[in-house]
Amino acid sequence: MHPRRRQLLALLTATALPARAGNDDAIQRGRALAFPRDHGAHPGARIEWWYATGWLQGDGAALLGFQLTFFRSRTGLADGLPGRFAPRQLLFAHAAVTDVAAGTHRHAQRIARWSGDEALPDAHAARADTRVALGRWTLARDADSGAYTARLPALDAGIVLDLLLTPTQPLLLQGEAGFSRKGPQPQQASHYYSQPQLAVAGRTQAGGPQRNGRGWLDHEWSDELLAPGATGWDWIGINLADGGALTAFVLRRADGGVVWAGGSHRPAGGAVRTFGADEVQFTAQRRWASPATGASYPVEWAITTPAGRFTLRALLDAQELDSRASAGTVYWEGLAELLTPGGARAGLGYLEMTGRAQPLRLG
Repeated sequence: MHPRRRQLLALLTATALPARAGNDDAIQRGRALAFPRDHGAHPGARIEWWYATGWLQGDGAALLGFQLTFFRSRTGLADGLPGRFAPRQLLFAHAAVTDVAAGTHRHAQRIARWSGDEALPDAHAARADTRVALGRWTLARDADSGAYTARLPALDAGIVLDLLLTPTQPLLLQGEAGFSRKGPQPQQASHYYSQPQLAVAGRTQAGGPQRNGRGWLDHEWSDELLAPGATGWDWIGINLADGGALTAFVLRRADGGVVWAGGSHRPAGGAVRTFGADEVQFTAQRRWASPATGASYPVEWAITTPAGRFTLRALLDAQELDSRASAGTVYWEGLAELLTPGGARAGLGYLEMTGRAQPLRLG
């Protein structure tokens, strides 16, 4: 990575930025999320992402997992500068495909500066609804159907994500009606909602066959995600086989202790049950060591929540993403299965583990 880019990313990830004065994007307990506006970008907030994961059914029983994330980060470096190209924001994105049968995990990344001008064609994030672009990489929501179209061609990595993700259930507001605590202090919080049980159709290779599957989308924005002392988190978003949805996370200290925890369970057709910070437990079982970074990742977990006790098992160990050329960090993000105590598959989804190669710094 170019030294100037490295220095810029270090500054962005190490500097905590307060909410801007008069900022209507500030994270506030009791603020009612309003749609479609809150599907769009919140440039006044420090950090934001649109994150979609899922799987497509390949030939026979083969599974192809996919992950795509568009990030927006307010730099605080050029708020007073005029011009359409002042680097007030950074946009970056990740794409990954896991082929379970072949044992492969391919990923790609992009990064661009953004002034905040939504008219710029090659890098923008609209406020009115989900419309994010980095060059030819795009994610857009159709206002009539609510479906998302994702196009992320990455021929250099041997993947081309071309997906249609259609909601089958209402939005799931995480935390207190979309206000999600991430630490003991009120400012350590985000606005956060999920769209589980998405019907997915698409391709993961140029000219490849169209396949169908299931997906999950998160949209989250925050000024301060990590409490002091937290070095990263472990998180799962699982589409349950019975039509429900399970979210669980823990934020860790360097010694492995828990700073905060949370999550939710929504049964099919039922109401959301939000978990308290003392109701979620992740216990590491089997580990995998990355030959590229040396980081050690638990790829099998015992997870306890008010929704039950489960085993969470990665379907491929090697699903690490080195995103130091864009987000400035290394993390593990991969397709995993949720098992009942009897060993039956209760659901499929994604496991994310950050801060294990180096402490995660988001402000």
